[in-house]
Amino acid sequence: MGYRSVFAPDCFKDRTIVVTGGGSGIGRCTAHELASLGAHVVLVGRKQDKLEQVAAELREDGGACSLEVLDIRDEEGVKATVGRIVAARGRIHGLVNNAGGQFPSPLAAISKKGFDAVVSTNLTGGFLMAREVYLQSMSTHGGAIVNMLADAWGGMPNMGHSGAARMGMLNLTQTAAVEWAAAGVRVNAVAPGWVASSGMDSYQDEGVKALIPLLKKEVPLQRLATEAEVSGAIVFLLTDVAAFITGEVIKIDGGASCNTKIFPLQETSASRPYEGFHRAAAPRILGGGKK
Repeated sequence: MGYRSVFAPDCFKDRTIVVTGGGSGIGRCTAHELASLGAHVVLVGRKQDKLEQVAAELREDGGACSLEVLDIRDEEGVKATVGRIVAARGRIHGLVNNAGGQFPSPLAAISKKGFDAVVSTNLTGGFLMAREVYLQSMSTHGGAIVNMLADAWGGMPNMGHSGAARMGMLNLTQTAAVEWAAAGVRVNAVAPGWVASSGMDSYQDEGVKALIPLLKKEVPLQRLATEAEVSGAIVFLLTDVAAFITGEVIKIDGGASCNTKIFPLQETSASRPYEGFHRAAAPRILGGGKK
């Protein structure tokens, strides 16, 4: 059984799409969906072993891919990497700016080094990738970029560094959508809420680990998102049917950003998750196996 995408087979045939943070989580899932739809996926990430594992999965499933080991915070490295991709593939049709990371901490306890590290990963690195893909390919050929935000509306307590970076990416998305429109480049974003992804297993703080199983109680749909539900929104924004959509954000949060905390939420099992990713596994913190 392969990826069960809702999009037309071969809708990305002969297209090259770069996915940063492609070695795990949402990036891995998105890479699988794009490859199943005919794209040549370029996996980008810091850890070669993770990229090679995902690349092996893609090829086993009949997909086409290549990989580039890169820290997106390294400006010269980004320039060189994008240059190699363009030289090998001719052009870049799409960029999924998915790479990111953060650690839980109240604002008062975040050092400048820690703040800078999260902003560099979640904002500056995404800017560098988008800029170089635009300069080296899309400024001539057009294309589509999808940036990664988060449910940071109304603040992001205990993740203030990440919230600041994600909201910065929102403005960057809107600005690039205007500045690059004349070149036929669309720039959009997705803003996931809580996703049942492997990233949840990375938190070591016991307080955070205890909180994770309770998160769904704050979501009107009373569950967490699947990776495939985030991937589907990303893929939609890359397709031709989204040709008149730019500068927009799709929230994938089950209504959590609308929750005022005043209206009492009712328990429900009416919302059924979309399970399109054939290789998905729930994170260990939620009772799943190793991803």
